[in-house]
Amino acid sequence: MSLFCCPVCGEPLAREEHVYRCPNRHSFDIAREGYTYLLPPNQKHSAAPGDDKGMAAARREFLSKGYYAPLLNTLCNEILARSGPEAAILDAGCGEGYYTAGIYQALTAAGRRPRMAGTDISKAILRYAARREKGVEFAVASSFHLPLADGAADVLLDCFSPLALEEFRRVLRPGGAFLYVVPAADHLWQLKEVLYDQPYANEEKETPYEGFAYEAIVPVEDTITLPSQADIQALFQMTPYYWKTPREGAARLAALEALSTRISFRIHIFRRV
Repeated sequence: MSLFCCPVCGEPLAREEHVYRCPNRHSFDIAREGYTYLLPPNQKHSAAPGDDKGMAAARREFLSKGYYAPLLNTLCNEILARSGPEAAILDAGCGEGYYTAGIYQALTAAGRRPRMAGTDISKAILRYAARREKGVEFAVASSFHLPLADGAADVLLDCFSPLALEEFRRVLRPGGAFLYVVPAADHLWQLKEVLYDQPYANEEKETPYEGFAYEAIVPVEDTITLPSQADIQALFQMTPYYWKTPREGAARLAALEALSTRISFRIHIFRRV
């Protein structure tokens, strides 16, 4: 049985060869890449919501080269320590599936049999995710209307994606783990020094959320070196700075042949109470 439930009636979905189907005969085709579409029309706020094809391609190219492997490795260790042998795991806002696939592969390499799903509102980016790992279910869906039953997930990951707390509380079982990844104060600082005359630090805060108990804040720190303009532009295009950088800053970045920059993340880990 799938981790997903029907977005129309809420009944469980069964995965067949080319379609998901619920007991009420609602059906959802599986695209050739392997994902399905569980976003009702009334939950779409644009014709093509989420990351566009250019941003999706940039994320795939950059992450596939392992620049953010320190974050992936830490997530794998933290989830291995907090999940059972057949845990149900949801990556909400999974993007092109780099972390989703990496976590699934780490769990299976450790002898686990996880049931894992990834959701994202961008169809363009889920095409990459579904090609990356066939053992994970992927669906186009909103984090604010997740196609999962109440208490269906043992672990929920939100990596740089919208914080849909009400839905996260609903789908995560009591005692389940919630990992929320955000950039730390000096993340990509050297990149921002090129883009802006007065770069600003990201805000860091410890915020309690209703229905969750803080367990830990895990830092991830490293320095990466991008040896080509192609890699520099891939990183730039997958950040929000791409849309709000002055022309002069973008020109300075385009003139670089290489760039070393700090990467810095915080993994906020909660338990569902």
